[in-house]
Amino acid sequence: MSRKIIIDTDPGQDDALAILLALASPELEVLGITTVAGNVPLALTQANARKVVELAGKSVPVMAGCDRPMVRPLQTAEHVHGKTGLDGADLPEPSLPLDPRHGVDFIIDTLRQAAPGTVTLCPLGALTNIATAFTRAPDIVDRVQEIVLMGGGFFEGGNITPAAEFNIFVDPEAADIVLRCGRPVTIIPLDCTHKALITPARLAAFADLGTRVGEVVAGWLNFFERFDVEKYGSEGGPLHDPCVIAFLLRPDLFQGRFCNVEVELGSELTRGMTVADWWGVTKRPANATWIRDIDADGYFALLTERLARL
Repeated sequence: MSRKIIIDTDPGQDDALAILLALASPELEVLGITTVAGNVPLALTQANARKVVELAGKSVPVMAGCDRPMVRPLQTAEHVHGKTGLDGADLPEPSLPLDPRHGVDFIIDTLRQAAPGTVTLCPLGALTNIATAFTRAPDIVDRVQEIVLMGGGFFEGGNITPAAEFNIFVDPEAADIVLRCGRPVTIIPLDCTHKALITPARLAAFADLGTRVGEVVAGWLNFFERFDVEKYGSEGGPLHDPCVIAFLLRPDLFQGRFCNVEVELGSELTRGMTVADWWGVTKRPANATWIRDIDADGYFALLTERLARL
């Protein structure tokens, strides 16, 4: 039986690959895709998600969610993703209509209709929609099987400030709510994703698929990685968000530790920092599985094999 998931996202080239990977994988049933402001504003993230669903040749409801963080002004990342969020390949305007339901309402209604512990939430951006749903409808929390999210960084530091990773930095209050929800949480941080680099050979493998999906993905990644290659001086840029879906499909590709993770809310210097007590030096109870290592070859092989199906 396929695993039921809701993808919450702010596409973003790497978000787009995560969506494609999920839609190409029969082990997963994507109940819906909710979009949030983050990498680019909401008007673009909801349109981008619909473009990606159409590129996959699938039909999945896409909803627009929150257009700003719970407390703070929105900060976006066009400097990484380009002005559209999906720079690097031209896709037509989507014919798939935007589902009229608000993303938060969709999350609440879908979880209320589900049996306890049967729906996995897959946040790929700021956690605003998830935290808002939990705050408005605390009765839905026990319906969640697991939350697997891309965000944070501890050993690698941050990528938007020295201390904070972008998804958590955009809405740290939301991240704090999610980490305190009491359901199983798996965090795939920069500590892991910075080991999953888009090397020239891995990029070429997508282009060599000889399909429209392969062509588009190669174009996206060729644009997307230029920022991190310049910043880090690495062989290729990290491919963050598909790690969430890959973890559901192949958890054996990842290694981590169950530990306490807290989000810094008060300090201007370290706001949005995810403090992972990897070594257990505090008495704070463990609340999340922090993923630190990945079999990068296996990860990219999985991505290439699944995207070839679309």
